[in-house]
Amino acid sequence: MRILLVATPVGPLGSGIGGGVELTLHSLVLGLTAMGHDVEVAAPAGSLLVGQRTHQIPGALQPSSQHTGRDAPVELPVEGVLAAMWAFVREHQSDYDVVVNMAYDWLPLYLTPFLEVPVAHLVSMGSLSDAIDAALVDVLAARPGSVAMHSRAQAATFPAIAERVRVVGSGIAPQRYDVRLAADRPPYLGIVGRIAPEKGIDDAFAVAAATGLPLRAWGLMQDQACWDGAAAAHPGADARFEGFLPTDELQAAIGGCAALLMTPKWVEAFGNVAIEAMACGVPVIAYRCGGPAEIVVDGVTGFLVEPDDVGGMAAAVGRLGDIDRAACRRAVEDHWSVEAFAARMEAWLLGLTTAAPGRRRW
Repeated sequence: MRILLVATPVGPLGSGIGGGVELTLHSLVLGLTAMGHDVEVAAPAGSLLVGQRTHQIPGALQPSSQHTGRDAPVELPVEGVLAAMWAFVREHQSDYDVVVNMAYDWLPLYLTPFLEVPVAHLVSMGSLSDAIDAALVDVLAARPGSVAMHSRAQAATFPAIAERVRVVGSGIAPQRYDVRLAADRPPYLGIVGRIAPEKGIDDAFAVAAATGLPLRAWGLMQDQACWDGAAAAHPGADARFEGFLPTDELQAAIGGCAALLMTPKWVEAFGNVAIEAMACGVPVIAYRCGGPAEIVVDGVTGFLVEPDDVGGMAAAVGRLGDIDRAACRRAVEDHWSVEAFAARMEAWLLGLTTAAPGRRRW
């Protein structure tokens, strides 16, 4: 197939602003290309070059939906990159057999019925916006089968369509991650992700304070006040922010952790950082909600505790000796590899291209 991946419009690829969507896109490029498909990318100007060709689209970045209310109106900046990317799709749609939308935005959903090329919407977040919820209902009515999500928990946040979306998971290239069969000494805990309220950094500080283990954080410093507030609330925590690192540097940094903490205050659509840590042999201690609850096998690749149960998470740290770090790596190789993810995506995309009237049949 000739595939165009349309990246998130909130930031250039490589900036870290797009969070896990960036890693997902890279995995798709790698996996689908290895299967023999021609894969190109449309992304905001200034993006890293990925795929056979990366179309650099200029324009004002799109505000993220993560920090707006459910009833917030649809927002389209003047000369915005989101509109420019979909103008590019309209102009060049005959060059592709299918377009994969990776933006959590209203506009591509609305435009889908007006395009001849099949558009596959890979939704990256749980339900946050009434406008997007309604647009997903409409697009599935017009183009059945055109919406996929990363986890069953994510799909459940969209009750009107939960039974009609495809669940494709995610994946990484395990060969890019060096497995560490023993944690560094003295031990320390890790957390990876944007520093923002919905990621629950305050709880991670609390676990560090309760266990007496240092905490190391990697990611994009999106909300300095959030970090400062957690530090003030937990003066006994030895926490250090290590900054945003690209994949190869990140895996080298996190491999020595005794465990990766996942303390989200919202429903994580998947949790790519969980499989990244596990690929390094690092167990994951996560709240039993969202995508991480479908990744972590309790007692085998880490531990699941009830949401907001800081005490339970601290207790789980004391049981890390029960985890075989080699089993963490095997779980990624068996279930969350690029190859497995690409195969799931290929099956979905082939179905959409076959169903599209008057277009190339596979």
